[in-house]
Amino acid sequence: MSTAGRPEPDDDAARVPLSVPESREALADALAARGYIVDDALAMSVFLALRMQRPLFLEGAPGVGKTLLARVLADVFDTRLIRLQCYEGLDISQAAYEWNYPRQLLELQARGARSDGSGGATEGLFRESFLLKRPLLQAIDAAHDRAPVLLIDELDRADEEFESFLLELLGDFQITIPELGTLTARHRPIVVLTSNRTRDVHDALKRRCLYHWIDYPSLEKEVEIVRRRVPGLAEHVRRRIVAFVQRLRREDLSKLPGVAETVDWAEAIAHLGAEDLDPGLVGATLGLLLKHHDDMERVRGALVEQLLADLA
Repeated sequence: MSTAGRPEPDDDAARVPLSVPESREALADALAARGYIVDDALAMSVFLALRMQRPLFLEGAPGVGKTLLARVLADVFDTRLIRLQCYEGLDISQAAYEWNYPRQLLELQARGARSDGSGGATEGLFRESFLLKRPLLQAIDAAHDRAPVLLIDELDRADEEFESFLLELLGDFQITIPELGTLTARHRPIVVLTSNRTRDVHDALKRRCLYHWIDYPSLEKEVEIVRRRVPGLAEHVRRRIVAFVQRLRREDLSKLPGVAETVDWAEAIAHLGAEDLDPGLVGATLGLLLKHHDDMERVRGALVEQLLADLA
């Protein structure tokens, strides 16, 4: 079986750099203690990614908790979170490194003033001290005393060509710089990549990762998420909120509300001190759930009353 793209287990960087929980159940408990609820399948994917030291590639609709998972993992392991937000036009100089040309020029000028004409004025200008380290290179910086969490967020927003550059990093936890050589992680970062699937990501990148699709949670799981994030809300109101959002997701909307919107809405209703949902309250707070004007116009009014009636 081919092992292309997989890290070798017998070098210094392959040591488990952090205290990974002994089981997926223990990992799920650690995440839950910080308000992040996972089902068995996601707990298994995260646990294996940590144990096998492989990048974790998460796909799913916006607002289901992909980005939040990376933040919570950084909290669980008490380590640094390094985030690379992807966007169209992202390139190596913004994502990984670029040379500090002003500093190199100053160095050249200083050498020129001292030069005796014997040459060699440009030697040593391409060394690590002249690098401006961007998120990807920061994540494998040998100066780290422990593994950071590297979040490559919304990879589908970047150009397809950018994926090719990531293959070396995701496969070998290293980056090759033509003028300098190959820089390799001393502590392999915990890598989480996310995608909202606005376009397909190439198989070559996915093969280097453990893949998991995060779907909208079940009613009971979403109720538990809201319970932990908004503890002051009455239980019957909490359940009505989640049931309404889950019913709303079955409508033909431009953008369905995610779990993040459910939590925001629940927090707003808690601030308002509401003891139940009614059409006036829902209509006045729809902007916390829906982010498109057309969606709000479609839902507001008769449909709100119908959705509330469906919950009875």
